[in-house]
Amino acid sequence: MAHKTLTISEEAYNALARMKSKDESFTKVILRLAQKKSKGNLLDYVRSFPPDNELADRIEEVLEKRGSIRIRASRRFVREAKPIAVG
Repeated sequence: MAHKTLTISEEAYNALARMKSKDESFTKVILRLAQKKSKGNLLDYVRSFPPDNELADRIEEVLEKRGSIRIRASRRFVREAKPIAVG
Protein backbone atom coordinates (compact mmCIF):
# COMPACT_ATOMS: atom_id res chain seq x y z
CA MET A 1 0.00 0.00 0.00
CA ALA A 2 1.34 3.44 -0.92
CA HIS A 3 1.81 6.02 1.80
CA LYS A 4 1.30 9.78 1.66
CA THR A 5 2.58 12.39 4.07
CA LEU A 6 0.09 14.96 5.35
CA THR A 7 0.81 18.16 7.21
CA ILE A 8 -1.83 19.07 9.76
CA SER A 9 -1.96 21.59 12.57
CA GLU A 10 -1.24 20.56 16.12
CA GLU A 11 -4.89 21.26 16.93
CA ALA A 12 -6.02 18.83 14.21
CA TYR A 13 -3.49 16.24 15.37
CA ASN A 14 -4.74 16.50 18.97
CA ALA A 15 -8.37 16.20 17.82
CA LEU A 16 -7.54 13.01 15.88
CA ALA A 17 -5.52 11.66 18.81
CA ARG A 18 -8.52 12.12 21.13
CA MET A 19 -10.73 10.18 18.71
CA LYS A 20 -8.21 7.40 18.26
CA SER A 21 -8.58 4.26 20.33
CA LYS A 22 -5.54 2.65 21.90
CA ASP A 23 -5.09 0.02 19.17
CA GLU A 24 -6.21 2.17 16.23
CA SER A 25 -3.92 3.84 13.71
CA PHE A 26 -4.40 7.42 12.57
CA THR A 27 -5.16 6.05 9.11
CA LYS A 28 -8.05 4.02 10.52
CA VAL A 29 -9.36 7.05 12.45
CA ILE A 30 -9.37 9.16 9.30
CA LEU A 31 -11.06 6.42 7.28
CA ARG A 32 -13.67 5.89 10.01
CA LEU A 33 -14.47 9.61 10.13
CA ALA A 34 -14.58 9.90 6.34
CA GLN A 35 -16.87 6.89 6.10
CA LYS A 36 -19.29 8.38 8.66
CA LYS A 37 -19.63 11.52 6.58
CA SER A 38 -20.19 9.68 3.33
CA LYS A 39 -22.84 7.31 4.68
CA GLY A 40 -25.59 9.89 4.35
CA ASN A 41 -28.12 11.33 6.69
CA LEU A 42 -30.54 9.84 9.18
CA LEU A 43 -33.25 9.45 6.56
CA ASP A 44 -30.95 7.36 4.37
CA TYR A 45 -30.10 5.24 7.41
CA VAL A 46 -33.76 4.67 8.28
CA ARG A 47 -34.56 3.82 4.66
CA SER A 48 -31.94 1.07 4.81
CA PHE A 49 -34.17 -0.98 7.15
CA PRO A 50 -36.85 -3.30 5.79
CA PRO A 51 -40.44 -2.01 6.12
CA ASP A 52 -41.91 -2.44 9.60
CA ASN A 53 -45.69 -1.94 9.68
CA GLU A 54 -45.89 -2.11 13.47
CA LEU A 55 -43.34 0.68 13.81
CA ALA A 56 -45.12 2.73 11.13
CA ASP A 57 -48.44 2.34 12.97
CA ARG A 58 -46.88 3.49 16.25
CA ILE A 59 -45.26 6.50 14.61
CA GLU A 60 -48.61 7.48 13.08
CA GLU A 61 -50.28 7.20 16.51
CA VAL A 62 -47.68 9.47 18.08
CA LEU A 63 -47.99 12.02 15.27
CA GLU A 64 -51.79 12.03 15.60
CA LYS A 65 -51.53 12.57 19.36
CA ARG A 66 -49.00 15.35 18.89
CA GLY A 67 -51.23 16.98 16.31
CA SER A 68 -54.29 16.88 18.55
CA ILE A 69 -52.36 18.25 21.52
CA ARG A 70 -51.07 21.16 19.44
CA ILE A 71 -54.58 21.94 18.15
CA ARG A 72 -56.15 21.86 21.62
CA ALA A 73 -53.38 24.01 23.05
CA SER A 74 -53.76 26.60 20.30
CA ARG A 75 -57.57 26.76 20.75
CA ARG A 76 -57.18 27.25 24.51
CA PHE A 77 -54.63 29.97 23.88
CA VAL A 78 -57.01 31.79 21.54
CA ARG A 79 -59.88 31.62 24.08
CA GLU A 80 -57.70 32.80 26.97
CA ALA A 81 -55.83 35.51 25.06
CA LYS A 82 -56.48 39.02 26.32
CA PRO A 83 -55.53 42.27 24.65
CA ILE A 84 -52.35 43.92 25.91
CA ALA A 85 -52.33 47.65 26.53
CA VAL A 86 -49.49 49.35 24.69
CA GLY A 87 -48.11 52.68 25.73
